[in-house]
Amino acid sequence: MQIAVICPFINSTAIGYAEGVIEHLMGLNVNVIIDKNLYEGLGDTGIKEQLTVFETLSSTTSFLICIGGDGSMLQAVITVRDSNVPILGINTGRLGFLTSLQKESLNKGLQLLWEKKFTLINRSLLEVKIDEQQSLLNDFPYALNEISVSRKDTASLISIQAEIEGHPLTTYWADGLIVATPTGSTGYNLSSGGPIVLPETPSFVVTPIAPHNLNIRPLVLPDHSSIKLEVSGREEQHLLSLDSRLVTLAHNTPIYIKKAAFSIATVQFNDTAFYNVLREKLYWGIDKRN
Repeated sequence: MQIAVICPFINSTAIGYAEGVIEHLMGLNVNVIIDKNLYEGLGDTGIKEQLTVFETLSSTTSFLICIGGDGSMLQAVITVRDSNVPILGINTGRLGFLTSLQKESLNKGLQLLWEKKFTLINRSLLEVKIDEQQSLLNDFPYALNEISVSRKDTASLISIQAEIEGHPLTTYWADGLIVATPTGSTGYNLSSGGPIVLPETPSFVVTPIAPHNLNIRPLVLPDHSSIKLEVSGREEQHLLSLDSRLVTLAHNTPIYIKKAAFSIATVQFNDTAFYNVLREKLYWGIDKRN
């Protein structure tokens, strides 16, 4: 078995857990591969001599273990791409909605992984096209959480003209607009007043950011929908965000959004089912009055 380990954001805490994971896997005679970022972060530890550094993740890899928080998981998606390699996230950050394991239950989780006591959750992605400016998105025009447009260099609202399946929907007058996947529904979408959607639900959520029109509400769409956005305003540019990646676009640039042709698989253990995660992360059911 070959398992890849990455740690997108290097710090002493994350590196400590990375070393523990690698040593645990080596004790099981697993072939461990790591990326260049983690290799350099490990410093002078003796285990480096037994590790292989990868540049492109092979589809023959059994799992990718990502150490960090939700931001690290979003980076892991770029590493996995369309290879179909499942991701196991180990949360060393704060909230950790996307991660499967808390650092306190690390050894137990790795044992469950070895015993194949888990399920895989397939998570849809969004794909964006911006015609002549597609090169701005490098070679990965996809987002696991959300694609959003927002104002830049101005305190004024922007106008966002939206079409669904070629049909005019409305013009949002707001600070911005979020198109979120079910996975992303607990992120920026949730903080902007959008609904929580279970990861397996075949849908997208369109949520305005601080809309001027109070009768404008979040909209849930089937995930086969195609979306076109076009932004205008007092300035000449606005921001386009794909998860944590930002690019600047000229106003009146058509933005086309649809479901990506591939999905990302994440590892889920029985005690990390989505309902359990909601109770733990959002403190549902903690109120003693209930």
